[in-house]
Amino acid sequence: MNKETTQWYSPALGCEMPIVSYGHYGFALLLVPTAAADYLEYERFQLMESLKPYIDGGKVKVYSINSINNESWLNNNMAGEHKAIRHNQFNEYVFNEVIPFIRNNTSPDTEIITCGASFGALHSMNLFLKRPDIINGVIAMSGVYDLTEYSKGFFDDQVYINSPAHYIPNLTNDWFLQHIRKSRHIHILTGSGDYEDPEASRRFSGILNAKAIPHTLDVWGSEWKHDWPTWRAMLPVYLEHHF
Repeated sequence: MNKETTQWYSPALGCEMPIVSYGHYGFALLLVPTAAADYLEYERFQLMESLKPYIDGGKVKVYSINSINNESWLNNNMAGEHKAIRHNQFNEYVFNEVIPFIRNNTSPDTEIITCGASFGALHSMNLFLKRPDIINGVIAMSGVYDLTEYSKGFFDDQVYINSPAHYIPNLTNDWFLQHIRKSRHIHILTGSGDYEDPEASRRFSGILNAKAIPHTLDVWGSEWKHDWPTWRAMLPVYLEHHF
């Protein structure tokens, strides 16, 4: 499996940000880490190994970036307003730096699909929904889509606009809705075992249905826990049967 790592100073975040890619060809899968993890998390937990046949076969080229959750929502020493500012800077980093990097690294018409597990599921969903003109879809695994689950009671306009469960019910802008609805790849996956919250996925699926947004909701059984074996099983299934 071909692996390449690079980094640059991010104007949006004001620090060096690494990115790793796996493979040569295929659509681009952009992985957003869980919780406070880094860009190598998915490799450490052997998700890359589970995707190896699809990477080596040219179906997908995978990119993975750092999270900055420990500088925002998971930083207990930071005011809620400042957490929101840092989160928005992360969004700008992805939109204005990572997406152009992927386009230049592949081709201008390459599909880009965001993907993440746990907190990464919320981020990957939010990134797609906010910029469906430059991101083509999302695979969200074991997520909740209400940012107040992580904001420790803080709520303002910035939390609202980064919380899909809050802003999608009120979305009436035809431009956004048309771009979101034309995606062939909005996939919401969850297990039903320990520490999973399948009702969060069902609730968000209901929100998308109310907006006539096509998507897949796939709830796996109680043997599938909120843990890496579940995500190592889920993602290859979706690459095999939906891409």
